[in-house]
Formats: sequence, C-alpha cells, structure tokens
Amino acid sequence: MKVCLFDIDGTLIRSGGAGKLAFLRTLEQAFQIEVGEPGVPFAGRTDRGIISDLFSHYGMVLSDESWNRFAEVYFDVLPICLNECKGRVLPGVESMLRQFGAAENMGVGLLTGNMVKGAEIKLRYFDLFDYFDFGGFGDQFVDRDRVAEEALATTRSYCNEQIKPENIFVIGDTPNDVRCGQFIGARTVAVCTGNYSAAELSEVSPDFVFEDLSLAQPLIEQLCAGHQNIESK
Repeated sequence: MKVCLFDIDGTLIRSGGAGKLAFLRTLEQAFQIEVGEPGVPFAGRTDRGIISDLFSHYGMVLSDESWNRFAEVYFDVLPICLNECKGRVLPGVESMLRQFGAAENMGVGLLTGNMVKGAEIKLRYFDLFDYFDFGGFGDQFVDRDRVAEEALATTRSYCNEQIKPENIFVIGDTPNDVRCGQFIGARTVAVCTGNYSAAELSEVSPDFVFEDLSLAQPLIEQLCAGHQNIESK
C-alpha cells in the first residue's frame, strides 16, 4: 500500500491570504488588539506555533482559555475571509486526488499545520474535503516534526497496518514540509506553488520537485499502479 500525505496552503490551494487575514481579525475581535503587520512568519508552520508567536508579539499569554477563545472566533471568521479573498485550487490537484481516490491500495491523508477544524473549513470551501480520511494537524504542536509523527501514527491506525515510511509520500510547498517528511522516513514531493522556487526547495533534497502538480502525472501513475520501486527524480 502507498499513502500520500498533503500539506494544504500553497500545495492544494492558495487562499489569497485568507488564513493570515483571519488570524489578525481574530486578534482584533476576540482580544480587542489593534493589529498591523506583526512580522510573524506563516508559511510551513503550525497554527499552534503561529498563534504562540502572535500572542508573544502582542504581549499576551497563550493559556488554555485564550487558545480556546482564539479558536472559537477564528473558526467563525475564516469562512468570511475565504469568501473575501477569492483563492483557488492549484493546478493538477483535483486530477491527482481523483486518480488517487479511484486507485486500489492508495491512502490519502493530510500533514498540515492547520488546526483540524480550520483544515476542514478550507477544504470544504474548495470542495476538496471528501478526498481525505486521516492526518496530522497543527492544533497541539509548535514543531512540524511532531505533526509528522502524528500523521504517521494516524496513517497506520487508519490503514490498520504497519505502513513502511518509504511507502509514504509527503507532498508540500515549503522546506519545512520536506524536512518533516524526511524526519519520519517518508519520500518527499516538493511543489513550487507556494513561496519557494525549485532551487530553494532542492536545497533540502526532496525526492521529487515539480513546478506544479499538473506535471506530476508520471509519479501519479506509478503510485496508482502500486510500483514497488519508484525512482527519485
């Protein structure tokens, strides 16, 4: 069996900045903070890590209570921001997911820094949610490697077998996506539809690099056919 674990933002979709906008509006609405540009990096990180840095930047304490308050408001604000920002599904994504969904012995999950409910909101907005059955998420962990460990564990639980890491393919658009896939021993697929070029992504030695997922058809066919030995490109 082969399993593909997808990042969301910059890999499956471009939200047009809806996620960041929703974070900043949540700070304004939930905590009455006047926000500008906080200078906190977002790409390739977990929501837990981003929110922790935002709280620190504005001199706030991230307690269980403040986390829950943030999440409650964020989940209300995010759909509004998605509608305002007019994002899109990235090239090749829907075709790839349809082919994986029709293949035997293929599992499709998520390895994302998004919170579970935030991931669902984004994927439902773009009509992609039903392609995914399991995954690792960014609710609990600042470290992306911990999310990868969670994704590996949920993959094995869902598939009811001890999937070998070399049969798992982590697909993402940032060096952090590649690194966390490597951390669990997975094969890694980097796609240049986020904020990083092929040259920048190649510096962390992914197994595959594509300008976008519409160019990944040869890999898709090998995965769907259940090829035992898939050579890196």
